[in-house]
Amino acid sequence: MATTLAVLLIFAAVAGFWSAHRAAAEAAIGFGRNACAAADVQWLDQTVQFAGLRLRRGGNGWLRVERRYHFDYSRDGEDRRRGRIVLLGTELQELAGPAPRDDEGGGNILHPTARTGTWGAISRS
Repeated sequence: MATTLAVLLIFAAVAGFWSAHRAAAEAAIGFGRNACAAADVQWLDQTVQFAGLRLRRGGNGWLRVERRYHFDYSRDGEDRRRGRIVLLGTELQELAGPAPRDDEGGGNILHPTARTGTWGAISRS
């Protein structure tokens, strides 16, 4: 009986981790796709590649899983550039890659806004 319970608990823990990992990957795909659309570049391969994970403290002090993903994009169809997405849980912490174009053509730097967790744009200097 105890062995069966232990196996079920291990299975539940693995299933929970796998489910959280898939949710984070789907969030990363959405962030990568939206960044490429905002920058008017081609999002190559239509997916992200898992690059690693680690434990990190969130804003509330609790340990959370930080996941890093890479994605590829192209400005003109002949080059291939690599972008990076860092998520804490499913919250975007960092996005390095194509910058949205502004009216002057210089691009923008994306940064997280403190209260909403959404991304805003500031002009490059």
